Amino acid sequence: MRVLGIDPGTAVIGYGVVEDGRPGPRLLECGVIRTTPRAPLSARLHTIHAGINELIERHHPDVLAIEGIFYGKNVRTAMVLGHARGVILLSAEDAGIAIAEYAPSVVKKTVVGRGAAMKPQVGYMCAQLLRLKSAPAPADAADGVALALTHLMLARISRLPVSMANGR
Repeated sequence: MRVLGIDPGTAVIGYGVVEDGRPGPRLLECGVIRTTPRAPLSARLHTIHAGINELIERHHPDVLAIEGIFYGKNVRTAMVLGHARGVILLSAEDAGIAIAEYAPSVVKKTVVGRGAAMKPQVGYMCAQLLRLKSAPAPADAADGVALALTHLMLARISRLPVSMANGR
């Protein structure tokens, strides 16, 4: 199983492509998609959509694992993030890829063992689980990798089919 993990944002979108294998999961690629900070929202969303489509075309993932919506005090930030998530979900749906959504606390608990883990701990554990010399960088990329690992780990534990993701 190949999973594309996405840490959504409008300025920086972290991603990680992880494949299940022997003796364990293997990192294929990680990084970030950056948008122009002062560009109109529509242009930023176009950049995100094109970047996700390129990743899907290059890696042909079975599943896209994305961070679920969280509740914050700033409604405007939550709305803008919702737009970014929308174009990411559209890319996966257009490509016929299963979608799995995970709360940040679930990702941290799965990868680190603690739902309140800090970003450096997440990066460190990603490196340990993937047998890397250092944590994926930047931190947004490590978060994308952690999302992909979460899906692989939870799918293995529950033996859910690839397409099982939040009722899909």
